[in-house]
Amino acid sequence: MDPVSIAPGERQVPFVPSQQPARIHVVDDDASICRALERLLRIEGYDVVTHTSAESFLGSYDPDVHGCVILDVSMPGLDGLGLQHSLVAQGRHPAIIFLTGLADVPLCASAMREGAVDFLTKPVGEEVLLSAIARALSVDLRQRCVVARRAHVETLMASLTRREHEVLQHVMNGRLNKQIAADLGTAEKTVKVHRARAMEKMQVRSVAELVRLVERALLSPEAA
Repeated sequence: MDPVSIAPGERQVPFVPSQQPARIHVVDDDASICRALERLLRIEGYDVVTHTSAESFLGSYDPDVHGCVILDVSMPGLDGLGLQHSLVAQGRHPAIIFLTGLADVPLCASAMREGAVDFLTKPVGEEVLLSAIARALSVDLRQRCVVARRAHVETLMASLTRREHEVLQHVMNGRLNKQIAADLGTAEKTVKVHRARAMEKMQVRSVAELVRLVERALLSPEAA
């Protein structure tokens, strides 16, 4: 599965999803629901970790592991929406599927605005849940690819000298070599050298490819 589309002429950012089973976190204060979902999901081949509180989840959640979260809305202490808000505030955006015993439109709208993948009502059918998990895992992979792409571009940018960075900024703004030379107070020949070195370091062959690379790296994970 290739979770990120590549534009013509654009190079794939090195990103290889783990071959380990996806990890599904089940967070519900009802231990019987945790056990039932754990049995079902293990049969489907998932790595399952159950938690009877949001606090327990926060204590063991590893954001570097591919997976998703099945989260109860109403729990003692920190509830589901509170946990989601806390994670978002920390810059973490796990793919979340909410489960609730009551159909509540305002709650659903709030959860979806914060980036939830789905909002399901208990009792949930097996096929409905598994479909939601498949969507959540796809979202998680796309988000991880965006993060990996951004880190890749940041590494390339960090390899540029200050002058190469300045020249590249002018190139992306559509300036010609002679215009860049005038702006920077240097010779056009010097600009050509800096431009060639910068393009090589950024691993692109054209201005269009450079712009695509940088613009795609600036996408937020949620917009992937």
